[in-house]
Amino acid sequence: MTTIAPPVRFDPAAASAAQRLAVGQLLADCYAVAYPEDPPLLPEREADLLLQVTPDEANDLFVSWAGARALGYTALNYSQTQNLHTARAQLLVRPDERRRGMGRALAAALTERAGELGRTTIVFFTTNFAPAGEPFARSLGAQVRLDNRTSRLELAAVPSDLLRDWQRRPEGDPYRLHLWDTVPDDYLARTADLMMVMNTAPRGSDQEDDWVVTPELVRAQEAESAALGERRLLLAAEDTRTGELVGYTETFWSPERAALVYQGATAVRPAARGQRLGKWLKAAMVEQLRRECPGAVWVRTNNAEENAAMLAINVQLGFQPWAQTLEWEWSGGRA
Repeated sequence: MTTIAPPVRFDPAAASAAQRLAVGQLLADCYAVAYPEDPPLLPEREADLLLQVTPDEANDLFVSWAGARALGYTALNYSQTQNLHTARAQLLVRPDERRRGMGRALAAALTERAGELGRTTIVFFTTNFAPAGEPFARSLGAQVRLDNRTSRLELAAVPSDLLRDWQRRPEGDPYRLHLWDTVPDDYLARTADLMMVMNTAPRGSDQEDDWVVTPELVRAQEAESAALGERRLLLAAEDTRTGELVGYTETFWSPERAALVYQGATAVRPAARGQRLGKWLKAAMVEQLRRECPGAVWVRTNNAEENAAMLAINVQLGFQPWAQTLEWEWSGGRA
């Protein structure tokens, strides 16, 4: 039987390339077990991603080792200036090493660190594609705060007439679309402000304060995508009467995992809703993905079940339910 050492702090910047790669291999292997039909994660890219931290954020990592092999991993991610009571977590154990107490040991290390930081609420996700996650979360005493539907869209199956209809605008329409890989400097502050519209999306029992998006954060996210060889497409709708950006949608695609596109946020300012801007953005993005992302087959997105408006648009576009993702809150054993 493999001898497993207790979890220890892991600093990617101080670790050797071989150690980072061992953790990247663990992340890729766990993903392959949960999602065997997906394009595989690349261990080298996952290792590089360990070094990526956006401004204002910190990551505290713990790894369980057996010699040079990483068998278990947990990460605590948190803002250093916002929502100082919360942190987000990820915990993975190699499937063939489970039921040996490693998950509990990693959870204990994570909660001890959260306690040192004063983070009283830990947020994490489970999926039905990794069915051991939900009972483990319940055994810790975590509570579901949001039930999410993960859906996927076959790009080639979206009818052309639907795309044309959704992009038809009235005569004299004051709105226009912009497509950006990198947001132009003169739109940067407006884009950061627009992204905060996501604070109006359903958040279940979430007790977090609204998140502030800064121009520096937008640039850091662009740099992270570029460093990972990922293409981030952003479509934004501008009100030409005022110059205000009123809606956006974003997607993420990597040529090395070409078949799969991740749909990020889609949002329209409350004052601009009811003008089919959401449908326009979504249809225009489908056409862009067909042109700009060779080999793309599927688009995957995640929506809260209570977000009826966005779910309705996705269903009309052709998204089909694919998985259930639960968002959890955990006090880490604190009262």
